Amino acid sequence: MRDTSIARNYAEAALELAQREQGADVWGGFLHALADLVEREPVVRRFIAAPQVAEAAKAAVLTKAFGGNIPSKLLRFVLKVIANRRQLLFPMIAVEYDALRDIQEGRVHARVTVSRAISDADRDAMTAQLSKVLGKTVVPHTTVDAEILGGVIVRVGDRVMDGSVRRKLGALRAKLAR
Repeated sequence: MRDTSIARNYAEAALELAQREQGADVWGGFLHALADLVEREPVVRRFIAAPQVAEAAKAAVLTKAFGGNIPSKLLRFVLKVIANRRQLLFPMIAVEYDALRDIQEGRVHARVTVSRAISDADRDAMTAQLSKVLGKTVVPHTTVDAEILGGVIVRVGDRVMDGSVRRKLGALRAKLAR
C-alpha cells in the first residue's frame, strides 16, 4: 500500500476520534507540531524510528513528554501509529488530516498570484468573490509575481483562472498575427 493511502487511513481515524472528543482543532495542531518535530529534529526522528528501542521505552518517553498536555485518546493514537511502525508518516498524516477537514468544512485553498502586493481590504474582497464563484470558503495563499504585469491568476486544484495582463497581451498578439 502506498504511504499516502496509509497516511489517509490514519488521518481518517484521527479525525473521527477528534470529532468524538470535539477537539478537531487541538488534534490538528498537535499532529502538525509532531510532524514538524519529526521532520526538523533528526534526534527525534531517529529515536521514534529506531527498531532497537523497545516500543515500551518509546511509549514511556512520549507519555512523559506529552501525557499531561494532550487528550489521552490523542496520546493513544500516537502510540498506536508508532506501535504499527508508521511513525515516519506523521508529516503525511497531518497533511491528510487537514485535507479531510477542508473537505468536511467546505474549504478550498487557492494559490493567488498578483503583480504587486495587495491591501487587506482587496484580499478580503477577492476572497469573498472567489468564495461566491466557487461556492466554498476560499483560503487564499497569495504570491507576488511582477512578470504577470497586472491582474490576477488563481489556481484551485486543477482549475486555473488566468486574468493576467500577460495572458491578455499574448491572446491579443495571437489574434493580430492571424
